[in-house]
Amino acid sequence: MRRMMFCLFIVGAITFLSSPAANAQMQIYGAWHCGNDACTWASVRNMTDFDTKNHWLIDRGDGSGLPSVNLVILSFVNPLRLLNKTNDAQTSQGVPIGMTQDVVNYFKAKNIRVMLSIGGITYVSDWNTALDTNPTQLGINAAELAHRLGVGIEIDYEESSNPRLAAVQSFINAYRSYVYPVDGKGTQYDATGANPAARLTIDLAAGDRWLIGLCQKATSTWLTTSSPVLDYANAMVPNKQPSTSGAQSNWQEHIDGKPTYNPPIPPLAPAKFTGSLYIVTGNRPAPECTNFSASLENSTGSYVQTVVPHGAGTTSGMLGYMFWAAECQGTRTICTTPPNTCEGGVGVGAKTYNIPIPMPPLRQN
Repeated sequence: MRRMMFCLFIVGAITFLSSPAANAQMQIYGAWHCGNDACTWASVRNMTDFDTKNHWLIDRGDGSGLPSVNLVILSFVNPLRLLNKTNDAQTSQGVPIGMTQDVVNYFKAKNIRVMLSIGGITYVSDWNTALDTNPTQLGINAAELAHRLGVGIEIDYEESSNPRLAAVQSFINAYRSYVYPVDGKGTQYDATGANPAARLTIDLAAGDRWLIGLCQKATSTWLTTSSPVLDYANAMVPNKQPSTSGAQSNWQEHIDGKPTYNPPIPPLAPAKFTGSLYIVTGNRPAPECTNFSASLENSTGSYVQTVVPHGAGTTSGMLGYMFWAAECQGTRTICTTPPNTCEGGVGVGAKTYNIPIPMPPLRQN
């Protein structure tokens, strides 16, 4: 009995002396950007006006001159127009005319990485048509676009009932095998992140209970730590701003997987995804935009930095946060423009978490 008590004492002492899991450095802290017309980017922007509306993104307002984010994702490119390289009043070579080199360079001049998102919930049908028509050519066109603007590409394919998984694989294969004919640089997987066009990511649901087929394929095939094909995933925002526990529960589903599903969804390494939060809710800015101390990026920060792997990966902590969405995401919500800019929430969070500018090479395991 005394020996058992002694052993328990030693175990307890070891547990007491062990330090808690160290906080992982958040590496991604970004915002989707919808432009001034509900994510269509259908007009060329005056860059003076663009700066007035979006200056908070490149300057967190604390006197440091540092930006509030290290990633901006311009949203959205219509996949069918990109496949067809459509030219019309709102589109050039399949890309919204507002997604210009000037806009890209506005952010890159402040060491903010830029990506373009293909899809979104509005373009699910167009994704399906493009994938049914010629997914390989769509991948090539996306790679050409990425090289032309010096950006990465995000796959936002929100088909929940019948995702064309084989066609998405063809899109990815074409994107990764593409070789730019001018400078000879391909878009093969680049763990360093040095080649902007090599950054290829995907959006998954907030947890594993929606976009189930896509979650299963992406987690089992494209987002492994041993032979990744995609750089990482973004766990999207749910249908409304979650509570602290709700957000963490959603993200934990990715880390745990769903072994009872058929086929099962395997665990996802924390180092292979970000969590997402709203910065605008209805007709007022959310605390996530204006008040860091009352925000979810504050209350969930410890979880995001310390959550441990549960079957995939070896390092603790998710990659960071994505925020939906900068400027004007819709006609029924306010915009993150003066006087409703987000230095007090997103910007303070960038300082609090010492977000690296520019984005460093990402953890791979």
